[in-house]
Amino acid sequence: MLIEGNSTNITQILSSNALSVIDFYATWCGPCKMLSPVIHQLSNENSDVNFVKIDVDANPMIAQYFNITSLPTVAFFKNGQFVEVKTGFVPKKILENFIKTYR
Repeated sequence: MLIEGNSTNITQILSSNALSVIDFYATWCGPCKMLSPVIHQLSNENSDVNFVKIDVDANPMIAQYFNITSLPTVAFFKNGQFVEVKTGFVPKKILENFIKTYR
């Protein structure tokens, strides 16, 4: 499932026991545009994982809270706890391996 994250729902998303994959992006970011279809594919292929897209321009306080300084940034959370972060474009196969590891 793909969710648009914001200040209203981020706490609920992270309190889930499911693996959450958060894609921090901006609409003007070229590598973010390349990563977006990969995130969409993975969300369709992994219904038991929460996929969240957070636009850092629309949600600067969330980006600041998570110390996002580069885009795109993909963060993995399990049981509400941070487990991994990848910055820049990440190929689908690498993201699939992280999902398998933390599922």
